[in-house]
Amino acid sequence: MNDKVSAPPMTVGVLWMIGSLASFIAMAVASRELSSNLSTFQILFFRSVVGVFVIAVLARRLWPEMRHLRSLPLNALRNVVHFSAQYCWTLGVALLPLTEVFALEFTMPVWVAIFAFLILGEPLTRPRIAAIAVSFLGVMLILRPGVEVLDPASFIVLLAAAGYGMSAVLVKRLTRTNTPGVIVAWMVLMQLPMGLVFATFDWRPVEAGNLPWIILAGLCGLSAHFTMARAFQTLDVSVAIPIDFLRVPLIAIVGYLLYGETVGPWLLVGVAMILSANYFALRAEGRRARLAKAVSGPG
Repeated sequence: MNDKVSAPPMTVGVLWMIGSLASFIAMAVASRELSSNLSTFQILFFRSVVGVFVIAVLARRLWPEMRHLRSLPLNALRNVVHFSAQYCWTLGVALLPLTEVFALEFTMPVWVAIFAFLILGEPLTRPRIAAIAVSFLGVMLILRPGVEVLDPASFIVLLAAAGYGMSAVLVKRLTRTNTPGVIVAWMVLMQLPMGLVFATFDWRPVEAGNLPWIILAGLCGLSAHFTMARAFQTLDVSVAIPIDFLRVPLIAIVGYLLYGETVGPWLLVGVAMILSANYFALRAEGRRARLAKAVSGPG
């Protein structure tokens, strides 16, 4: 008798999160390597090219839904916003220490709360307001305006975080009519021509050595979001988010080993404030959701 023993859900979820961490870090390193001789728009274009091959493999499964063109204008808006955010993030990866990029990117939950309030009408609860305030102070500690010369690239990464936040809210709207696979397929197909059009204005020679990094960036760009989505299907937010926060210390180690980047004390304090504020806000929201479910349940 050959009974198959499956891994516990917690273990499976943690493994998906580890895959997400590795994907995000690998995508950042690949983008940094490509930025040495390719333009940012070329990087985005080639990432989409790799994505097209992946979507082609899944075309038979995705086409029955895609042919109905549900919420196509909203998909288009989401992809314009997401493409702009990706441009800002990729440019930031080329210009800033990787740890600072990831730290500022983690302000995204703050932007999600703001845009969810403005677009979806979700309430700005006290935990969310507190997270916004503390995250703002954390950003101020990282940037230290008036003490150090502000790097414009820092604001570019903040714009990326805001764009990712708005994109996440639009995806939430899209999930009412589109499955996640179709949302990703439209992302690849719509952002491919965007990248090509803008890349033609700053096209640089592509070298053979770029190919492995292009493939890595393209595959990891898709796998990062897929693995995170699968992890969140299995794990509670209170478990998944602390694992995701490991991206910051891990990218600090990678930045030090590959590029000799160092991390100052103010950056560490600012990072701790941003991550802690968002973690406790998410835990509070989770408790609030469970309480609401219990109150509305039978009996």
